[in-house]
Amino acid sequence: MIIMICLDDRGGMLFNKRRQSQDVLLRQQILTETAGGRLWMNSYSAKQFAEESAANIVVDEAFMDKARPGDFCFIENVAPSAYEDKIEKIILYRWNRTYPGDLYFDIPLEEHGWKLIETDDFAGRSHEKITKEVYER
Repeated sequence: MIIMICLDDRGGMLFNKRRQSQDVLLRQQILTETAGGRLWMNSYSAKQFAEESAANIVVDEAFMDKARPGDFCFIENVAPSAYEDKIEKIILYRWNRTYPGDLYFDIPLEEHGWKLIETDDFAGRSHEKITKEVYER
């Protein structure tokens, strides 16, 4: 599976059971990148995509268990390290800001052999700069 996660500067994903931030242009980029493939997420994340019409979104609370090789998983409120053995690629979207957080990205990338293979900065609607980082082993 290919995981997609939004992080703040400290690796934060969530605070007080709520996403730290969101951006409509980032959602559009995610849908473009995953077109032609399955994009798994749970019902919490599906609310963020409610206004998007994307036939490839699959909503299931056990999405990380059900995703197959090559499938995309958009993660907001699940610690990904428990699924690291199934992960083929990690796509991080960095907000380039610091927010309060209590759920953090928990895969030590370098220590576990993940290598940065691509990086790209783009403007969002609510964030002047979002950085996309792609990691593979």
